[in-house]
Amino acid sequence: MGSLADYFSNHRPKPIWSIGDRVFGRWNKIPFIGTVGNDHMVSESVGPVVIIFLDLPIRYKEKIYRMITVKQKDIKKLVKL
Repeated sequence: MGSLADYFSNHRPKPIWSIGDRVFGRWNKIPFIGTVGNDHMVSESVGPVVIIFLDLPIRYKEKIYRMITVKQKDIKKLVKL
């Protein structure tokens, strides 16, 4: 029987982003730029997600967000500002 490390390496997607990568994208149709905090997978139904620390806060539905969670495919690497 294999170890848990073997199981997760075979059955979970590999992370695309590293901590500290600069990225941009859209969250609820609002553009953002930020830094990757974590690239992980919570559940099979949601799929892989990335936590982003925003450069500027976003106000959405009367709430202020300084950190957001987006899918891996919804962000791109920020090459030059």
